[in-house]
Amino acid sequence: MARIILHKELFEYDSAVRTEYPVICGVDEAGRGPLAGDVYAAAVVLDDETLIDYLNDSKKISESRREKLYDEIIDRAKAYCIATATVEEIDRLNILEATMLAMKRAVEGLGIKPDMAMVDGNRLPELDCPAQCVIKGDATSASIAAASVLAKVSRDRYMRDIAEKYPQYGFEQHKGYGTALHCEMLRKYGPSEVHRRTFLKKILGE
Repeated sequence: MARIILHKELFEYDSAVRTEYPVICGVDEAGRGPLAGDVYAAAVVLDDETLIDYLNDSKKISESRREKLYDEIIDRAKAYCIATATVEEIDRLNILEATMLAMKRAVEGLGIKPDMAMVDGNRLPELDCPAQCVIKGDATSASIAAASVLAKVSRDRYMRDIAEKYPQYGFEQHKGYGTALHCEMLRKYGPSEVHRRTFLKKILGE
């Protein structure tokens, strides 16, 4: 018999919030730290009856498990939206403001308006609905955990696609983060169109 792993406390947290706000969405981002690529955000609305096995903070789940959860979340969510802010927006606005913009786009792209948006972290984007920060939200709320999975999987897939266009950087391995390999390739080949120029000054000595 297959072993089922359900992190009940995440769903219980959301159920408690729904007693005051019946429709809640979880919001999370992926890709604030990398040297290259867009930043991603996702917003997810789950029903109170929806329980998803293995759902947890995306960083605590294997890549293969995240891929399976991605499909299940999309199939079972009441509503979801995945949004981005571009490399150009990151360099123009700064990464924090670009992340807030991606989160705003994700919430506004939902098919239904939430009564409350629960956002991972300690900063809120400007939204046209009530919102609250949840520190370590992806390990606290099922809705935020679901958003973290959608954002993470979407961005990883995007970076693998970029790797085909710019194979010299090894994006499929490090997903744009500043690993030793990535920094070495940056110094060898210089930055590409998908690199965040404002992140590279120390590495390239500019």
